[in-house]
Amino acid sequence: MTAPIRVLLADDQTLVRAAFAMLVASAPDMEVVGEAGSGRSAVELARATRADLVVMDIRMPDLDGIEATRLLADDEDLAGVKVLMLTTYDTDEHIIEALRAGASGFLVKDTRPAELLDAIRTVATGEALLSPGPTARLIAQVLRLPDASPGSTAPAQLSTLTDREREVLTLVARGLNNTGIAESLGVSPLTVKTHVSRMMGKLEARDRAQLVIVAYESGVVRPAVEDDTGTRR
Repeated sequence: MTAPIRVLLADDQTLVRAAFAMLVASAPDMEVVGEAGSGRSAVELARATRADLVVMDIRMPDLDGIEATRLLADDEDLAGVKVLMLTTYDTDEHIIEALRAGASGFLVKDTRPAELLDAIRTVATGEALLSPGPTARLIAQVLRLPDASPGSTAPAQLSTLTDREREVLTLVARGLNNTGIAESLGVSPLTVKTHVSRMMGKLEARDRAQLVIVAYESGVVRPAVEDDTGTRR
């Protein structure tokens, strides 16, 4: 029998934590191993409980969710801990900072209960949870900033990718899963998984979420934007 996913809940609102705790506890393949009301407490509890995944609110006192995520990602002893970031709005530009810090995905707080449980399962298995629409809009906003133009942060390792790996990277950034990429390229999902694994090694990416950030920031993929008439280009 597979061990349940050990979930740590981090949110400064007691009622929100209680609601999430009841929901997670109702799933037979999950268990709540701790609750934290601040980012610093979340980091400490992650170490103490050996959680598999932290459901992390972005805005918290003492230490916000982004800094807490960064501390988790930088701790070699917690390398296997995944972070699913929660936000009130899917247009929150802090989500990009969270993904850079090491979060594996994000959800808005008004997500339906079943979707939250599915998201926990997705992230716990090593996949990134990135809604293509909101993610593309957010990255487009970031890239409009003067100091964040496409190509300005292209890693040197990008030149080590093969043509096929660049194709896969583009599709990952568009939000496709391994099955979708396999169908698009006419290869097997296992082949796609191998390409993704190799790219993460070459680009020193923690997970697929990091690959998406690299793809957009390096200019390999450019987000579509809308002009004044609402036309996407």
